Amino acid sequence: MATDQDPYRVLGVEPSASASQITHAYRTLMRRHHPDTRMPARQAEHPGPRQEHDAALQQVIAAYTVLRDPSQRADYDARRTEHARRDQDLQAHEHSEPARRATWHTGPPVFLGDVADSHPPHPLWITIR
Repeated sequence: MATDQDPYRVLGVEPSASASQITHAYRTLMRRHHPDTRMPARQAEHPGPRQEHDAALQQVIAAYTVLRDPSQRADYDARRTEHARRDQDLQAHEHSEPARRATWHTGPPVFLGDVADSHPPHPLWITIR
């Protein structure tokens, strides 16, 4: 199961964390969110947090699955670095181009008349034969 969030953020560790630090964070979060170690009184009173714990437990398991295997972790770090570099390039490109304005009229300027001429136009009469 893949997580949509950053596994380092889910486990609460830095990307430079060692394998033992990742395991420690995983076990701590498992104790907090696992159904056997949660407080049973709270589970009976509040059905909502139980679903939150289950979702958090799934995210913790998915994050640890990615970070515990050195090859999967290296692949994830490479993709993460590539995405960060691509986002940085896009931001630099967006800031380098001038903003373009939408133009409605592309021809020469048009004289619309003097403001003092506020007479209404003559009605047009169309004769149909």
